[in-house]
Amino acid sequence: MNTKAFSLALFSVLIWGSSFAAIRVSLQGGYDAGQMVLVRFVIASLLFLAYALWPGTKFRLPRKQDIWSILVLGWIGISIYHICVTFGMETISAGTAGMLVGSGPIFTALIAAVVLKERLTGIGWIGLGVGFIGIVLIAFGAAGASLTLNKGALLVLIAAFATSIFFVYQKNLLGRYSAIELTAYFTWAGTLPFFIFSPGIFTALQNATLEAHLSTLYVGIFPAAIAYVTWSTALSLSSASSVSSMIYLEPAVAILVAWMWLHELPTGLSLIGGVIAISGVLIVNVLSRRSRRMHSSRTAESS
Repeated sequence: MNTKAFSLALFSVLIWGSSFAAIRVSLQGGYDAGQMVLVRFVIASLLFLAYALWPGTKFRLPRKQDIWSILVLGWIGISIYHICVTFGMETISAGTAGMLVGSGPIFTALIAAVVLKERLTGIGWIGLGVGFIGIVLIAFGAAGASLTLNKGALLVLIAAFATSIFFVYQKNLLGRYSAIELTAYFTWAGTLPFFIFSPGIFTALQNATLEAHLSTLYVGIFPAAIAYVTWSTALSLSSASSVSSMIYLEPAVAILVAWMWLHELPTGLSLIGGVIAISGVLIVNVLSRRSRRMHSSRTAESS
């Protein structure tokens, strides 16, 4: 992964990692899970609409042949992912959810190998394995983590698979649209199903605390809008498997932000897991890249 793609993906992961604490503040301040998802993506949708209508902005409409692909990917990557994660976490611990979501980069690498013909080096696969071990340690460092595949765990596993499909299949569309155009289409499509959570929304808006409103505004602007744009840009610049390996950093960021904002102290096991997860990302994006360069130079010398 080149430096620009790495920086953009890192920015996205930092923002997404911070969203867990913000979402918790919103839920504790008067929103329920469904209302939270609806409001944050309505904010993101309005933000993209303002951008598209801004005078002088060049914003292209999607081609007719791409509309169904955009709708389906928006439902998979936005609607299914966020509904499954939100409602899955009602019955399982955050640690277990983190471990299951952490399987996403492995799903992405496997799907990308079949669909996009991307090939990770042996060191790359080792890096993914190391990163997943880190995610497992983070998960078991959280209270109540378990491997029981109940309804909530199954929902979060579906979410991890859904976002992997989303990352891989948008690669082809990124060749025809800019990252911000494509993210806007996905957001608008993915927001539509969330309106099933609209009953009671005005009561929640009236009764929620100021901190809850500010937190919801934050997750609507940054994690739900800006971070998806920077992530799509990173995907357009590098392989889906390499970029998705950055997801392993997300739980470590979430731990740090929760520590600073909510004063939730992480366990020693979670901290060790965070270090290992970061090591996995470095293996994929530094050692694996060096291995490819050495292989390319040897091939050039032999020819």
